[in-house]
Amino acid sequence: MIDHVAIEVSDYWEAKNFYTAVLGALGYEVVSEYEGWVGFGRDGVPEFWIRQGKPSRGLHLAFRARSRGDVDRFHRIALQGGARDNGPPGLRTHYHAHYYGAFVLDADDRNIEAVCHERD
Repeated sequence: MIDHVAIEVSDYWEAKNFYTAVLGALGYEVVSEYEGWVGFGRDGVPEFWIRQGKPSRGLHLAFRARSRGDVDRFHRIALQGGARDNGPPGLRTHYHAHYYGAFVLDADDRNIEAVCHERD
């Protein structure tokens, strides 16, 4: 449904380093960068972009993980990178029986999630 998403961040370099690390745990990487924009994705296709600007508030972004181990790794790396815990890795069966997610708040207080829908 959605081809890509772009957000503005209060500190471009801090956010670039943070998202490079946490999205790297999920198999995403920097695939494009130009004129103050950086795009992350898989297989050379940018799906998530950041740029310097006025951060939006109240935003929730969920990134798909390939495994529960990737969700755990995302959470650990995010906390090491300065994010605040907003829900440790675990099953959220109120969503569905195999919903395994973890939540952190980034430097701009956005709720960032990694989620795996697979049985593990």
